[in-house]
Amino acid sequence: MFFHLDLDAFFISVERILDPQIIGKPVVVGGDPHGRGVVAACSYEAREYGIYSGMPIRKAYQLCPHGIYLRGHYDEYVRYSNVVRRILENKFPLVEQASIDEFYLDFTGCEGIYGHPYFYASRIQGEIKRELGLPCSIGIASNKFVAKVASDYAKPEGITFVVPGREAEFLDPLPVEAMPGVGEVMKRELNDRGFYTIGQIARTPKSYFQMVFGKWGAVMHSHACGEGSNLISIHYEQKSISRETTFQTDTTDFEFVEKTLLELVEDAGNALRAENYMAGTISVKLRYSDFVTVTRAKTISEVTDNDKVIFKVALNLLHKAWTRRVSIRLVGIHLSNFVITTEQEKLFPSLEEKQRRVLRTIDRLKSKYGFEVIRFGVA
Repeated sequence: MFFHLDLDAFFISVERILDPQIIGKPVVVGGDPHGRGVVAACSYEAREYGIYSGMPIRKAYQLCPHGIYLRGHYDEYVRYSNVVRRILENKFPLVEQASIDEFYLDFTGCEGIYGHPYFYASRIQGEIKRELGLPCSIGIASNKFVAKVASDYAKPEGITFVVPGREAEFLDPLPVEAMPGVGEVMKRELNDRGFYTIGQIARTPKSYFQMVFGKWGAVMHSHACGEGSNLISIHYEQKSISRETTFQTDTTDFEFVEKTLLELVEDAGNALRAENYMAGTISVKLRYSDFVTVTRAKTISEVTDNDKVIFKVALNLLHKAWTRRVSIRLVGIHLSNFVITTEQEKLFPSLEEKQRRVLRTIDRLKSKYGFEVIRFGVA
């Protein structure tokens, strides 16, 4: 048996731990509600107004102008995620972290030790809520795919146990968008072809989906029939960290774009250090007002988590990317090619090590007093 544990409205839950006064209120994480960014996360209260993740944040503000709009504390999200992982690693033989807020847990062979998986899931759910204040939903099934659908089915703070052998029966009445990987575009395409439930997909020959959608169509049909992977990957590595912003008004002001890029580098650097990573590849993304998008990247000779070093490379890439006399709509920074860093106290630290310590001190100040407490200036 496999568990899929999903931390409910994770970013919002952490923000409410940091500030209990926003409990029970419509909360949106995503930045300036008058800007051109998107919603990163929203509370269940905000969803009642039609707000959802990925929605333009200005539209969210129109739907719920009295909501609470936050920039978010990514370093705190990482810290809480790591604590949850440590709890789970003490409870299960194998743990796969699928993202910052979801985990696959292998319960195979544990029934004789811990009893029925449903009651064990209830114990885990209660412990995470009691110790950390984080709500979660858990799906339990014979494979990872059905377990993930089951955890979504149980939200919020629910537990769904799918009896082995009845996976297809459980999936049958659910809408096609309940399947992971079926977004708005695929949902419309399936609906246009007369498929509204997962069961309708399962009762159609697999050859049809393979012909129409290719390899993904065959996988989708197998999933609809209740099939899925039962392999746990215990190595979770975040492959990249990205920060980008869409300007409220398209601009040709290079100094303004440069300043915005510096702020994005600070955000990304903060997240990088929170994970104890150093980046080996730095990329800059530009989107012009006509939606032409340009990306420039550089792999550096020595990995770094230093904002100053990252910004110097990023600024050079910005100059290389901005080659047209067209206004800029979006700018972004992307860090990848990570290695894990370990820090040891030294009697005579190098200049680089001193700078790293200063940056980590600044990170702690931002975490405690807010991100705007300290900002670097463009040299």
